[in-house]
Amino acid sequence: MNLGSNTVLITGGASGIGLALAERFRRAGSRVVVCGRREEKLREVEESHPGIVTRVCDVAEESERVALFEWATGEFPALNVLVNNAGVQQRLDVSDGGDWRRARQEIAINFDAPVHLSMLFAPHLLAAREPAIVNVTSGLAFSPLARVPVYCATKAALRSFTLSLRRQLAATPIEVIEIIPPAVNTDLGGVGLHTFGVPLDEFADSVFGRLREGDSEIAYGFADEASRASRSELDAIFERMNAPQSA
Repeated sequence: MNLGSNTVLITGGASGIGLALAERFRRAGSRVVVCGRREEKLREVEESHPGIVTRVCDVAEESERVALFEWATGEFPALNVLVNNAGVQQRLDVSDGGDWRRARQEIAINFDAPVHLSMLFAPHLLAAREPAIVNVTSGLAFSPLARVPVYCATKAALRSFTLSLRRQLAATPIEVIEIIPPAVNTDLGGVGLHTFGVPLDEFADSVFGRLREGDSEIAYGFADEASRASRSELDAIFERMNAPQSA
């Protein structure tokens, strides 16, 4: 993938993996637009990363996805790379009833949004130079962590969609790329919950190197192990990840 001279839209780009990718695309010479739900975080991006364009957008809402598409393609007609990165991770215990509204929002952000945005942008990308759709899934798409069941299920669904999307667009110029992170030290799910994860810059540098090499499926660390595992190996990984924790 050519990393410079692009116009890139990254959802969930105000922090974490999205911002790390935005920084690297910008340094490589691409124009970068990021969107997110939190206006204050986007203002911080504008102040600390001059040149990155921001847009407030809640991708959980269908109308806001349509508005994002219309704005982005109107303001940046050369837009040629869509990175579906926005995601939330919430703990859910089904036995206590949970909160369906929060779970539904998680599904909307993690799965509805990338599917709908891919559908919206694909016709535009067909006419673009060196177009690509990049979907960020998770190593948990292969072996779920039971305490975040909706997150894992949406990432498994997004991986399945990405495989089908790549096959459907195989005869077109649009490259379909899947980034498969392990646990990364970001604030996904809440501050301090992923400090055990791999360093963000280490992960993002690896991903960018693999993008440059032209890989269409980019996994790292645990995610790479899970993505290549046999069924019996995945069963063992699942049991290990979900074993009761000693006090």
